[in-house]
Amino acid sequence: MPELDLQLTDLARELLMTALILAAPVLIIGLLVGLAVSLFQALTSVQEQTMSLIPKMFAVLLVTLLLLAPAMQVMRDYTLRVFEQLHTFGLS
Repeated sequence: MPELDLQLTDLARELLMTALILAAPVLIIGLLVGLAVSLFQALTSVQEQTMSLIPKMFAVLLVTLLLLAPAMQVMRDYTLRVFEQLHTFGLS
């Protein structure tokens, strides 16, 4: 039974790391673009709401599209590892 708990813990840890690997680039780009736009707005005293939203939206969309293929590969690899371990949980 402790071995099963250890496997579940490892699987949960791997799930969280996979989610972090997939989400981190998009979140970091959104943060950096938002920071740059906010700095630009503070320096120029332009307080337009769409100016802060549109660049972040396009940057996040672009990064998501660029990283879609590698993200799918990471998700496929994780899914295969989960399916390979199903027999240890009695679900084969």
